Amino acid sequence: MSMSMTMGSPHAPAAYAGRPLLEVNDLKKYFPIKAGFFGGKTGNVYAVDGVSFHINKGETLSLVGESGCGKSTVGKTILRLYSPTGGQVVLDGQRIDDLSDSKLRPIRRRVGVVFQDPFSSLNPRMRVRDLLAEPIRNYGLAKNSADLDARLAKLMDTVRLPREAVNRFPHEFSGGQRQRICIARALAGEPELIICDEAVSALDVSVKAQIINLLQDLQKELGLAMLFISHDLAIVEHMTHRVAVMYLGKIVEVAPKRSLFAAPKHPYTEALLSAVPVPEPGASRERIILKGDVPSPINPPKGCRFHTRCPYAFDRCRSDEPLLKQTDEGHWAACHLHSLPESQNPLARSVVRYS
Repeated sequence: MSMSMTMGSPHAPAAYAGRPLLEVNDLKKYFPIKAGFFGGKTGNVYAVDGVSFHINKGETLSLVGESGCGKSTVGKTILRLYSPTGGQVVLDGQRIDDLSDSKLRPIRRRVGVVFQDPFSSLNPRMRVRDLLAEPIRNYGLAKNSADLDARLAKLMDTVRLPREAVNRFPHEFSGGQRQRICIARALAGEPELIICDEAVSALDVSVKAQIINLLQDLQKELGLAMLFISHDLAIVEHMTHRVAVMYLGKIVEVAPKRSLFAAPKHPYTEALLSAVPVPEPGASRERIILKGDVPSPINPPKGCRFHTRCPYAFDRCRSDEPLLKQTDEGHWAACHLHSLPESQNPLARSVVRYS
């Protein structure tokens, strides 16, 4: 599915005017499967299969879904850690997915990344000073050594770590402190967009809250846009402006946070939200247990990819692939239930309040 991500596109909030910072159009990433002595190709893993979305300046879009749905692959393909199989990635009006390495290099400083594991993200043989100075030197941002020192001090202040800690090695820090260093490194190139790939999932609960608060503060202070990749909807609810839900390589629903959490328009989203803990003491919620396992991305089902586990599936779901269509203002879902009369659509009848 290909769609334009300019104003008036399915995911563009009505209050936003101007060009989105990041546009992802019909992005595909297939991994070839090879077998035999000569390594002949036998098929593909359809990890990302036609994903489209945009992120406005200063906005957070959360990309959510079960493990293996392709959300981390989306982030790594945007970063060009993986070469895309098809589609386009446009940063501030400039297409970047087809740039050569030399032309891509100056663009890279505009996009920072924070990975899941702070223990493996930092070179254990380098002091924090050298880890943070590396991108500053690479992009020629410091005029001299005094300017470099000033930038390092500012980065440590920004992530709420003591300035003298730049002389320590990564193993001398806790997990939360290491993730703060990773955030500082992501900010060292003065980016406009940060991609957080499960950036808090490896941390303790109390530390998660600190890092989430830090990211929110940084977004306000620096005007950052953010792609927040996560499987934890409880965190996403506090972190994001809009949510895109992925299932088996495709986006099945996109909506503003409040709209999606209040009234999901796709059965998969409804099931995910039913597992989110209820914050009110004594409150309860009916848990939706999906039957079966996630199908293989090597051989995804025909029609709607969710129909093998969907409690509401009917004949059309097994043959026709649904496209993202608007159900409410700013709310888009890929589900054939919305082609039925409202009296026959279980998602139109049920409204669940989550916040």
